[in-house]
Amino acid sequence: MTTITPLALAEVLLITPKRHGDARGWFTETWSKRVFDEAGVAADFVQDNQAFNARKGTLRGLHFQKAPHPQAKLVRVLKGAIWDVGVDVRPGSPTYGQWAAATLTADGGEQIFIPRGFAHGYVTLEDDTMLAYKVDGLYAPDREGGVLWNDPDLALPWPLEGEPVLSDKDRVLPRLKDLGPVEF
Repeated sequence: MTTITPLALAEVLLITPKRHGDARGWFTETWSKRVFDEAGVAADFVQDNQAFNARKGTLRGLHFQKAPHPQAKLVRVLKGAIWDVGVDVRPGSPTYGQWAAATLTADGGEQIFIPRGFAHGYVTLEDDTMLAYKVDGLYAPDREGGVLWNDPDLALPWPLEGEPVLSDKDRVLPRLKDLGPVEF
């Protein structure tokens, strides 16, 4: 049976599907609409994405999509390991600016659910890390938004050894206090 555990923010969920193993290896159900419905998670996934990260310390984030195309994400690691985080960026939310995080590994099969209205990011903990994630909204480049990965007001404890590998876009995202009003 799949285990669903709320993290520091109750809407961000750690999902650990049961693996059924024998001498051949193992089998797991990585997503089930029934399990999500029973847990009260409403997400109609419409797109699957996959990302490869060549180097340990590759950091992607913190990203979100604004209305009318917000996205919830269900993230899992296919190879390697990541530290994954969701930051509440919903204006007026009682947990605005707070975050929840978990380590996800290919060996453990853990997943994280990041709801709409949360900025999402991760850093790779191993070389050659690959992940897959489902989203419940189609990609809309004109609706992209983000928050600076090292915003001192968030004080995220990224597990880094030295400087991260970043995209040019992620280097110049605004701090949370400079984000302005965002609709989800």
